This record gives sequence, C-alpha cells and structure tokens, in this order.
Amino acid sequence: MSMSRSLIMTWREWAGHDGLALASAIRQGALTAREAAFQAASAIVLLNPRLEAVLEVFDDVVEQPDVEGSSRDGGLYGVPMLLKDLAAGLRGRKQEQGSRLYKDFVAPHTDPIIENFLRAGLIPVGRSTTPELGLAWDTTTDYLDTVMSTRNPWNTERTAGGSSGGSAAAVAAGMVPVGSSSDGGGSTRIPAALCGLVGLKPTRGLLPRPLNSSEYLSRISNDGIITRTVRDTAAVLDYAAHVPLGGSFMHVRGMGQSYLEASKRHPRPLRIALSTGSWGRAHTVDAAAAERIKALAEQLAALGHSVEEINDRDICNWEEMWDSYTINWMSGRALLPDMARAQGIAPESLKDYLTPMTWRMYEASQGYDKFDLWRSMMMNNRLSRDFGRLFERFDILLAPAYAVPAPLANTDGSLLGGQPLDDWFNRQLDASRYAIPANEVGLPSLAIPAGFDGDRMPVGAQLYGRWGEEALLLQLAAQVEAAHPDLFNTVPPVHVSNMADAR
Repeated sequence: MSMSRSLIMTWREWAGHDGLALASAIRQGALTAREAAFQAASAIVLLNPRLEAVLEVFDDVVEQPDVEGSSRDGGLYGVPMLLKDLAAGLRGRKQEQGSRLYKDFVAPHTDPIIENFLRAGLIPVGRSTTPELGLAWDTTTDYLDTVMSTRNPWNTERTAGGSSGGSAAAVAAGMVPVGSSSDGGGSTRIPAALCGLVGLKPTRGLLPRPLNSSEYLSRISNDGIITRTVRDTAAVLDYAAHVPLGGSFMHVRGMGQSYLEASKRHPRPLRIALSTGSWGRAHTVDAAAAERIKALAEQLAALGHSVEEINDRDICNWEEMWDSYTINWMSGRALLPDMARAQGIAPESLKDYLTPMTWRMYEASQGYDKFDLWRSMMMNNRLSRDFGRLFERFDILLAPAYAVPAPLANTDGSLLGGQPLDDWFNRQLDASRYAIPANEVGLPSLAIPAGFDGDRMPVGAQLYGRWGEEALLLQLAAQVEAAHPDLFNTVPPVHVSNMADAR
C-alpha cells in the first residue's frame, strides 16, 4: 500500500469516531469510504509491527472500497473492519486459519455472515490473526515460518487473548472500529475483556454459520462482534442476525425490531444474579477481577436493579459442565485427518502440519467414541435445563469474563509449547470458566469493560441473558456505558491517538 496519500483526519479525530460516528461522517460528506479505508490501513501499517494483529491488508479494497460489494444503503457504509482469519471466509481471499494445514488457502465462497457484514456497508480491509484453528486463548502462530504473537495494546508483553486476539488488539488500538470474531469457548469475549472492549457471543442459531458448518456439527461455536461501544455492537447485530433459508440447523429468530433502537431504551428494573465463584474449578478467581465485578454489581444496584449473590450450586452441575465441554472439544479434533485430505495432505504427515498442542489434542481425540458423544449430548440437555431454571429466577447473570489477568504472550496458553495436554487444557478451562458455559448451552453473553486492575490492565465483566434476549443485554450494557462512560472506549498506550498527527 502506498503511503503517499495524505490522511483526511488527525489520529485523535479518527480515534474519536466509533463505527456509527464514522458512517455518519461519510454520509454527510466529511470524508469518503476510500479515505476511511486508507486511514485504517495507515493505522495498521504504523501499529501492527508492535501488535502483530493483522495478517494482511487488502490493498485493492483500500483503493476501491466497494470492490467486495459493500452496500451503500447499509447503515454502516464505509466503516472499515477486519475479518478474523477463521471459519467464515470471503471469496477469493486467503483464509489460513492460523495453521500450516491451510497456508495459502483461498476461500472458495463468501459465507453468510460476511454477506451480512457487506449488506451493512462494512468495508473489509484485511485479515486479523487467530491461533491455529482457533484452539487457544492466546493468539500465537508459527505457520508463516516465523513466530507471530499478537500483543495487548495495554501492555505488549501480555496476550490480547484468543482466539479473536487479532481483531481485539486492532480495535483496541484504534486501527478499525469493528472486528469480526468467533467464539467456541470465550474467543470473542475473552479478547474483548482483556483489551477493554465490548464483545458479543449471540444465542446459538441467531447468526448464520459458515456454509460448511451448522449448530449440529458444532454446538459450541458462534460468530461474533468486537467493538469499542455498545451502540456499534447493536448496529452490527441488526445486520448480522440474518440467517438465509436452510442455512441453520436451529434458526433462532431475531427480535423483529432494531437492536440499535432497543439499546437506546433503558431496561426495566432487572433481577441480576451475581457470581464470582469457582464454577467447579480448582482455583479461585483473581482478586482484582472479583473486586471489579462486585463494584459493577453495586453500580447496577444504584441504577435500580436488584442484585443477589448466588452460590455455584444454584447455577448448574459443574462436573457435568466440564465433562461435556471437554468431550466436545477434544473429540472434534478427530476430524483433522479429513481436513488434511481436503487440502491434499496425506494424513500420515499430519503431525508435520500442526503445532505441538494441536497434535496432542488430536492424539487425545482417539480416546473418545460415539458413546462419549451421546453422553455429552445427554449432559448438555441437563445443563441447558439447569440454566433454564436459573433464568426463571433471574433476568441476568453477572460474572467475570476471565478468571486471571492477561497472561504473558506466547507462554502457558500458547499452542507452540510442548506441555502435557491435561495441564495445558485445565489451565485454559480454569481461566475461561466464566465464558465456556454460554458456549455449552447456547446462551447469549456480552463482555463489557469493568475497570482496571492494579497493573492498569482491563478487567472485563460478562452479562449472561436468556436465549434470544440480546436486546436486553445491550440495553443493560448501554445503561452502564451512559452512567459510567469512563469504563468504555478507553485509550491504551499503543493507540493511534498516541501517534504524532500527520495528514
């Protein structure tokens, strides 16, 4: 990309625009979609060497923003976004999924969620990083023959989380206002929390799955959205929540009205359950995280909501939760030989194409059979009913988004190490305990900023809601955002507004 063109905004002006503000400025003629795409690409060029969050800038899109068919009638026309390099693909663009298995793979079609983004008018300007096949809560890869570890803009020694770490780091640093994500165990909400952002995992079935997948094939995974403001999340969801006919094993209808408009209304007084418990894991939550979540609970009570702290046993059978999720997660790696064959790779060579921890997960998958899968499905049924009973008593469940501070990048959470699998996976489950149940039972969950710990690292809260009640989550989050704007849209040390302004 040529840097000879001048920027239309100063970096502080750019940082002051969320997606909706930028779309409004484009509609009013203050700048063009091409100028916005170039400014985003320029931010990537300047900041990506420090964050390693972006794999590729689509130079042709920067020059011609409408080349992929972004609708000029969309409410977010001209807003640049990054596409997570996993699952949902854009026809004719690389989609390497963080793995040597898919190196240089080009998406043969455009998946429905990407079509929805284009219908919104969003401009995909590049690809953001993901760990191999999205299988870690740290975004580090080596498939490009060098170690690439996505860094947190709040402290570049720390991870931005995973598996949507690239989108989160880029949005937090002000490169783009919106990043796509996916979430099979907190992969939207955890990076959002660690980077001080808003991250939505919708109800299972609300958003379309990629053409080669469905909710039946993978009940735990959802596409999602990472933004800096609640209203941007609501605005994108208005377009994202459209499933083509026949495109879902279980189609959940949207609310029938605008999520953005709904988010502008204060919620009714809500019954909120508060939990910072162990959720069936061996280690307790980080004290600073628990403190910030309890402070948020007090703020919610001051806004007129009823908050009640509950015991772990009020939520679900935790032994079944971790057993069912582990079966689903590990047994799914049995598909890796078929994935290799589809790429023209002999299954006998599979180990040469995988990171050490992914290979260990494949080896573990050989220990599961069809009876384990049936057992997992029966446990899932009981767990879903457990959460149903909880949400008969409460409207919202408030919990931390992550149980530990942001770990150092490319350490214990990385796929590149050679650790014993049980130790590695249990550490991931311990840290991600508050996010995973939403994947197991298909509930919507929204990560929002809750302040900072003693090291000035973001702490994220998580709002669980009933199935299909994304609007209520957005209303409550918007109410918190309005009452405590200092928690949202914060500026980390690595950020466009901290660069010397140039035009």
